[in-house]
Amino acid sequence: MRLATWNVNSLAARLPRLPAWLPEAHPDVLCLQETKIADAAFPRAELGRLGYRVASHGGGRWNGVAVVSRVGLERPACGLDAAEDVHGCRLLAATCAGIRVHSVYVPNGRSLDNPHYAFKLAWLASLRDALAAELRAGRDRLAVCGDFNIAPTDEDVWDPAEFAGSTHVSEPERAAYRELLALGLRDVPPRALKGRPFTYWDYRAGAFHKGMGMRIDLTLLSPALAAAVRDAYVDRDARKGTAPSDHAPVVVDLGPAAG
Repeated sequence: MRLATWNVNSLAARLPRLPAWLPEAHPDVLCLQETKIADAAFPRAELGRLGYRVASHGGGRWNGVAVVSRVGLERPACGLDAAEDVHGCRLLAATCAGIRVHSVYVPNGRSLDNPHYAFKLAWLASLRDALAAELRAGRDRLAVCGDFNIAPTDEDVWDPAEFAGSTHVSEPERAAYRELLALGLRDVPPRALKGRPFTYWDYRAGAFHKGMGMRIDLTLLSPALAAAVRDAYVDRDARKGTAPSDHAPVVVDLGPAAG
């Protein structure tokens, strides 16, 4: 199975690119974040012509997540079923070929002294609780993919000094990430086809071409799935060209043991 995740930063703006990318990359399951499109407007017919079924969770202008699959899509469920769902359409789970796939868009946090930072930590705590409940229920084939808005270590940013005192690298955020790993989930580190394996580059100041990026788009897998990983890479080419997202897709190949 080929599993991918991509923050498209507006599906409407990226629509000419996404249908072209799907036949090139051939993902079996694709998690999308920041779709910024209402469910009724999601281009299901266009993706359906490419062989994909869609489950989406979006209200329109902000946020929005989706799971796109050509290997089945069952039992879609939206949100955390917690108070933190007030922070927008940020989680969608669906079962694809026996794997419970979660597309997540973690709140940005804005700044350490902003109320949104506390929202972010609370949202991550609710995500941890929701995933722990799934694991206790015997769902041991989990994939949690998306924009976590956390760089797990200093190696995951282009210059740690540039991020000192800001979100994405603070110790409470990284501790929340480690709590997800403590559930037994494993972060799949992608290789870079060029440069360092960053997944996000700001649009400003030529950050992409200067290598001024971050790894914040993550794929966390339960142990059985992690053991089946054959390859993982950042598709930098999707960040190039006209009107790209500020994120690149992350692609993970799972061997037959994953189903």
